[in-house]
Amino acid sequence: MTALKIRKIQPEDNQEVAKVIREVLVEMGVPKVGTAYEDKALDDMYATYDSPRMEYFVVENEGKIIGCAGIAPLRDFEEEVCELQKMYFLPEARGKGLGTEMMDTCLKFAKNEGFQKCYIETLPYMEDARKLYKKTGFKNLEGPLGNTGHYNCTVWMIKEL
Repeated sequence: MTALKIRKIQPEDNQEVAKVIREVLVEMGVPKVGTAYEDKALDDMYATYDSPRMEYFVVENEGKIIGCAGIAPLRDFEEEVCELQKMYFLPEARGKGLGTEMMDTCLKFAKNEGFQKCYIETLPYMEDARKLYKKTGFKNLEGPLGNTGHYNCTVWMIKEL
């Protein structure tokens, strides 16, 4: 991996980003309902995140998108809480520290936007993701916050920024 970079999403990335997210969700055996898989936003992530206090980032390796993640205000909740959203990496991107680097990029953006806490939802069997979140300082919650629509995600975590 020589030409690796994290950058903001561009309109021409939409199709490839949706493909990465759906491929990873299928690989992980994630239910297609009640998760990010069915989000209408997946097909136009650039437009979805083209709003104040929102940003979506991609990891590009030699012109190919191999990972992605974004930050947005947590819907129907306190305005100082954001959500780390749709963070997924293809198998070729895993185990190389890209998750930590992407997390740092997203959390730095969130802090610069004035958010005080970051929330995330995941699934119990996404063990590598949960390890990364804990390593980064996320703590488990007893229940969900806000209104993400992802009722099949049963692990909720939060971090002070």
